[in-house]
Amino acid sequence: MSGAEPAGRHLERFAPLWDAPASPPRWVIWHPDTDTMVFDRELNLPVHVDDASLDEVLRRMREAGVPESDEYPGRACG
Repeated sequence: MSGAEPAGRHLERFAPLWDAPASPPRWVIWHPDTDTMVFDRELNLPVHVDDASLDEVLRRMREAGVPESDEYPGRACG
């Protein structure tokens, strides 16, 4: 038995990221400097998305209308 997941199945764990955005949105595509990441505004931290999945996750999020920001989308820490 192989440890490889069927094509597309590895993305299932990220499916909540491309649900229709709530108001205010929980998920934001954040562009700090030259990087692009997914930010969880509820937990106030970036979501780890592996490099192999990031492009497809971002494509699906954009298709769902998830907002994007260059500004820090979270709350102040501390």
